[in-house]
Amino acid sequence: MLQNEKDAGVVDNGSLVRRWITYGVGIYVLTLGVSLAIRAGIGISPQSSLTRTMTLVIPGVSQGTFNFILELIMLLLTYLLMPKDFKLRNFLSLIPAFALAAFLDLNLLLTEWIVLDAYAAKFLLLVFADATLAFGLFLMIRANLVLMPIDMFVNTIFKRTGRKWGNIKTAFDCSLLITSAAIGLIFLGAPHFIREGTIINGILVGQYVKLYFFLFERYARKHA
Repeated sequence: MLQNEKDAGVVDNGSLVRRWITYGVGIYVLTLGVSLAIRAGIGISPQSSLTRTMTLVIPGVSQGTFNFILELIMLLLTYLLMPKDFKLRNFLSLIPAFALAAFLDLNLLLTEWIVLDAYAAKFLLLVFADATLAFGLFLMIRANLVLMPIDMFVNTIFKRTGRKWGNIKTAFDCSLLITSAAIGLIFLGAPHFIREGTIINGILVGQYVKLYFFLFERYARKHA
């Protein structure tokens, strides 16, 4: 899951069991953050906005299910891009993808009681949600196990083009955002779930992850 060498300082190279536990907890915490961001109601990430919009287009299907379908599509595209480099072990990425889908639906159920009216409260919830989401991502990076299909797809484009990973990820997120907006316009009359919170999410999550890296490395040096 590492995107650069600087990440190596936070990687857990110990017990595989401990790393899988860390990874599973990370997935759960990440989906809790996503669920709280949705409850804030002032905009969510490109991926979440797409899968959330689809629940309005086809109400009988859960967001977790749509998220898993999106991961399946990304795995197929990964194969189509580099079929010779595609390994059977790549299908292992569907295990955490399924766990993420299940945890997302669970946390959406557990947080459905959250209804806020005041904008300040919504904003504060979003800030907390992004911090929670980022901590889940940090734990997954620390475990350094299986890439989610979406991340695998982005990495495949990175390997094929040689362009900067960050630029590819930004372009990919923009494509999800455009797809979400287009589906909203076509089927619902207007885009949904794309607001200022979408921009805030894009800024804060990365900064939070960097903060967690810094704090962990500082803690590790202090207790070395």
